[in-house]
Amino acid sequence: MLIDPPGKEAILYEKLSDDKVRCTACARYCEVKKNQIGLCGIRGNEDGKLQLYVYGKVISGHVDPIEKKPLIHYFPGSKVYSIATTGCNWLCRYCQNSEISQRRKVEGINMSPDDVVNTAIQYGAHGIAYTYNEPSIFIEFARDCGVIARKKGLFNVFVSNGYDTPESVSMMNEFLDGITIDFKGSAEPEFTRKFIGVPDPQPIFDTLLNMRDNTKIHIEITDLIVPKVGDNLEYAKKLSKFIYDKFGPEMPIHFLRFHPDYKMMDYPSTPIETLEKHYKIAKNVGLEYVYLGNVPGHKWEHTYCSECKKIVVNRYGFNIKEWNLDKNNCCLFCSNPIPIMGELQKGYKEDRFQFVS
Repeated sequence: MLIDPPGKEAILYEKLSDDKVRCTACARYCEVKKNQIGLCGIRGNEDGKLQLYVYGKVISGHVDPIEKKPLIHYFPGSKVYSIATTGCNWLCRYCQNSEISQRRKVEGINMSPDDVVNTAIQYGAHGIAYTYNEPSIFIEFARDCGVIARKKGLFNVFVSNGYDTPESVSMMNEFLDGITIDFKGSAEPEFTRKFIGVPDPQPIFDTLLNMRDNTKIHIEITDLIVPKVGDNLEYAKKLSKFIYDKFGPEMPIHFLRFHPDYKMMDYPSTPIETLEKHYKIAKNVGLEYVYLGNVPGHKWEHTYCSECKKIVVNRYGFNIKEWNLDKNNCCLFCSNPIPIMGELQKGYKEDRFQFVS
């Protein structure tokens, strides 16, 4: 045995010859020999079967605003119970959750899917977010939590790098309601290889198209802009044009400010002017709902009506300060429909942060 206890047998894998297996949870498609572990650190070959070692092992749990994901066009003002396991399929040198994602020792408290859902309900959450590390690598556990959550009236959302497979997207469709796909450095290939350890960002684009064509999952896009090495304006334009051409002008995109962390402590925070250049590029391409993230107080964290250009949702950080939409999420000033799913939750003015585990 590699790990005791051995977790639970995974679903997303294929058996190969000589007791090898091929994991199909993410686009790395790791081929894992007997008694070895995949790059993510949590899926390993036990006697010719792929085990998910973190099934039922939650390393972190918090209740926080859905806007923190960020998902700001999906059930605004709601609280989500955010959970994670150890491990990740990416090796981001700037990861703000590196103590979780880059840990290669399975740790956490024991929580069954029922425990996860009941905890969410206990803390008054409206949904469950699978986040902090890449949730696709523990998707079988997330799926079992999510199916129960839906039955109890909760929604499920991922914060994901999008480096997925047709198999994982198909499983997401069984329980997932919303997702943030996190691009880094606008998917510029050299940045992706050097600072993430991923040979090619193309699977992220493939995942998005697969979700568009085969699911009803609500999607929002983020793009972490890293100064000096991940702030190429030409690739920002390419990404914005891809979104506009394939999803239309109403797809939300958030350009996020980098701050020094993990192995990139010697890099500065992203200059505000750099983020503003990215914003203008996306708007010039034709995207109507463009946001700047991690810059509380900036004028471009609000939601503006695409017709009359007035502020319909006034924001400060993760908080909603003013709501100028009717019950159908139409602009109060000109009646233009705003593509926000779900009504404003009653507790949106309350403190929505709670530490759980």
